[in-house]
Amino acid sequence: MSDQELTLVLVHGAFAESASWNGVTERLGSAYSVVAAANPLRGVAGDAAYVRDVVRGIGGPVVLVGHSYGGMVITEAAADDPAVRALVYVNAFCPDTGESALTLSGKFPGSTLAETLVSYPVATGGNEVAIGQDAYHAQFAADVPGDLAALMARTQRPVTEQALGDGLGTPRPPWRSLPTWFVFGDADRNIPVAAHRFMAERAGPRGVREVVGASHAMAVSQPGEVAQSIIEAVRGVGSGSS
Repeated sequence: MSDQELTLVLVHGAFAESASWNGVTERLGSAYSVVAAANPLRGVAGDAAYVRDVVRGIGGPVVLVGHSYGGMVITEAAADDPAVRALVYVNAFCPDTGESALTLSGKFPGSTLAETLVSYPVATGGNEVAIGQDAYHAQFAADVPGDLAALMARTQRPVTEQALGDGLGTPRPPWRSLPTWFVFGDADRNIPVAAHRFMAERAGPRGVREVVGASHAMAVSQPGEVAQSIIEAVRGVGSGSS
């Protein structure tokens, strides 16, 4: 399989949006087919169903790439889908059955996210949360220039409390059988680096890249490192190695 036969589907997480992948997409270049999906951030099952719709619309083999909560979504979306050839986790949750973003982020000490959140009710029921704009730069994107971080804070997509609390539904997490790659920063204030290392070790990935000083928003601050991990995944799948 050649690189050109695969489509890369990039799924953002909470407090970000599709444009957060722009730098990664630019570095991947025209040699790769890329779709940056708009993650609804309403709940794991529904968000995963939407990503499956995107994959069906592509109509060919894909590599799913998830950032943060997007890791929950791509894990659920990839279950029993033969179109998905590999998974790439970018500062992302890689859950086992029943695990949620909340349980994984709290598994190890170090996250300071909760104290930065603002919440409000939504018409469909429950609450959604966002990072307070005054806290966004330090919490989410400490290694991003201040003006860009301010723009990201204003354009962030809130997530429902339900989505963060939803456990992975599939009884057979696809990272147990699909080739996976991990890239994460050791200065992530949303998900402690100990949690990233735990999830990566548990998954037995083909490749792990830990980036010194990278914040949670590493797709923006370290797009070259993220793109390189994605390229490694594409080449690993294309080589047919197991």
